Formats: sequence, structure tokens, C-alpha cells
Amino acid sequence: MTLDLADIRAAAGRIAGHVERTPCRWSRTLSQITGAEVWVKFENHQFTASFKERGALNKLSQLTDAEKTRGVIAASAGNHAQGLAYHGERLGIPVTIVMPVGTPHVKVQQTRDFGATVVIEGDGYDTACERAMALQEERGLVFVHAFDDRDIMAGQGTIALEMLEDAPDLEVLPVPIGGGGLISGVATAAKAIKPDIEVIGVEAAMYPSFTGRMRGLNAPIGGQTIAEGIAVKGVGQLTYGVAMPLISDVLLLEEPFFERAVALYCNVEKTVTEGAGAAALAALLAYPERFRHRKCGLIITGGNIDPRLLASVLTREMVRAQRLVSLRIVGADLPGMLATMSATIGDLGGNIIEVAHNRLALDVPAKGAEFDIMIETRDAQHTQEIMDALREGGYPPRSV
Repeated sequence: MTLDLADIRAAAGRIAGHVERTPCRWSRTLSQITGAEVWVKFENHQFTASFKERGALNKLSQLTDAEKTRGVIAASAGNHAQGLAYHGERLGIPVTIVMPVGTPHVKVQQTRDFGATVVIEGDGYDTACERAMALQEERGLVFVHAFDDRDIMAGQGTIALEMLEDAPDLEVLPVPIGGGGLISGVATAAKAIKPDIEVIGVEAAMYPSFTGRMRGLNAPIGGQTIAEGIAVKGVGQLTYGVAMPLISDVLLLEEPFFERAVALYCNVEKTVTEGAGAAALAALLAYPERFRHRKCGLIITGGNIDPRLLASVLTREMVRAQRLVSLRIVGADLPGMLATMSATIGDLGGNIIEVAHNRLALDVPAKGAEFDIMIETRDAQHTQEIMDALREGGYPPRSV
């Protein structure tokens, strides 16, 4: 199978006016933080908050009338499901989606809200895909693969057309890899338009399927990653064949970089991303020397993150930055002790979030008490100033 620029331009014509032409903007602050010249493509601005609409609509638009009547089925952890469900409902095509157990509730509910029939089965994408293919045979439906399909790849490649129209001087595109549909389409378009542009793959370290195949390794795959959108155990056969000759490298990312990237997009760009959606920025944080002083195009691939998980990520980032810290202080159990410590913290501008007062811990003297005080500060230096003041006042703290 071949995929070329003509396929992608044809896809762009089919989807024009039915998906958002999302903005691609220079980020001054992210450029300062990473040392690269950062341009961000906001695919989380799509109606379903993901780039997956592009490939789904391109595929649905080419079905025969008989196929549209029978309906389609797919396996997806969420974003492909929503793109297919939304455009299927809009075009009057019945859609069934098999979603793995553990798919974020927000993605399941949104897929149902778009009118799709949802089947929850399998411990991951691969087992969900097996079930979807079995149902396809039983019910005579059209199987729409989430990535290993020429029309899907062509639809995703339209992103690169838009990016290079808006920022023609881009030098490098770090692109997330799950099954490979996005990177195969983007790399095909980008390299055809600008042969000297570099395309670098980005994978979650727990799911190095492309890396393992590329390097001939039988690497362990699996685990709980915040980047569940690219948590695929096996890269596609077609996508690998298309992407492999066009990319220069694949970078593996550990979880803290995904978390930091999600938090940065929220705090700097004031935009919501899911873990996989922030993977390109995470690559710049994990491998700064690969991208420093280069014009980098980052695709926010999706923004469908569970609100509770987003809250946890933002809170954890405050802990990493020592803006949220829990101090343990052991001292005499005397009247006014808590008030004195609180006054010391408050006088220096610290905000007390929570206090736990424990007299029963066996490692605390019988006439003593243990205080766990969670405080919010401006930064690590401010935290240290408060700890120093407590120590000077006779209440030496330790961070817990």
C-alpha cells in the first residue's frame, strides 16, 4: 500500500467545511521554557476535541450507500470513537464502538451522547479490537480501523497541510505514536511538501510498540499511563510501512513528562489536553537538546481528559514545584503551639490548606504532638523561607 500527497489533498477536500481548520500559533512562553521556537496546532479545538475526526470523516465519506445503511463498527479508547460517532450521526450512519474496560468515563459518555452504541469489553485496545472484528463478522458491519487504514491516515495527514500553510518555516515535527495513523499521514504530507523537515515519533515508555519493532526488540509493553490515547500494544502493519522510511527517530517518554506537559498547556496556553495530546510538548521537556533553537510544530492531538485526572495532574505539578508541601512538626503539646506556627506561616504569606493533629503516634513523646500542615506557597524558595522561619522559632519542620 502507498500513501501520497495526492491522497491527503483529496482527503482535505472531502472534510473541508465539516471539521475545524484549527489554529497553529507561536507560543512565546513555551518557547522560553523549552528553548525551542514552539508552534502549537490546537486539534483539541475540534468539535469532539480530537484530530481523529479528520480520518473518521474521510473514511465515512467514501462508503457506498449500502455500507452506510448497514453501519460501521470500530474499537477505540475514546477519540476515534467520538469522531466516528459524531460524523456517523451527522451523516445518518449507525455506529457501534467497542471500548476497553478502563476507558475514561468522559470518553465513554461523550461517545454515547453522539448516538453510538457502546460495548465495553477487553483490557486494552488490542482485545477490544478483536471483539469489534468478531461483531463486524456477525452483524455484517463495516470495520473502521482506528489507524491501520489508508483513508484514516490520509485524513490525519491534512493536519500537516494546514501547519505548513500557517508556519512554512517549521523544521521539526515531534508526533505522538499509538497505532501510527497520525504520524504516517503527517510524515507523508510534511516530507512531500518540505523534504528537509524532520519528523520524530513520540511514544509512552510503557508502550514502545513502534520502537520495539524498529529496533528488533521484544520490549515489555503494558501498564497504567496517563497517555492512554497512545497506549497501543502493536503498531499497525500499514502505518509502520508508511511511517518508517519517513521518520528519523522515536523518543520514549516517562510519565512525569506527560503530566508536566498537560499542566503547562493548562497554565500557559489556558487550554485543556489529555495525556497523549500533550506528548509532543512532553518530548521537548524530556529531550531539550534535540529541539533547542529549532522551529518545532507541536500537535495537541486531543483534550478529552477526565476532570478528576486533570485536577490530580495540576495538583501533583504544584507538589513537584514545591508550591504545595506538607510539613511535619513534632513538639510539646502546649496551648497556643498551633497558633504560633500558623502565625509564622501566615506572616510570611503562606496559605494553610490542611492541618492534621496527632497525639497518638508512638514515635511522638507522650507529652508531645505531631502536626502535619499542608501549605501553599509561591515557589520552592518561598517554601524554604517558611521552613527556615519555623526552625528558627523552635519548630523544626520536615517535608513529608
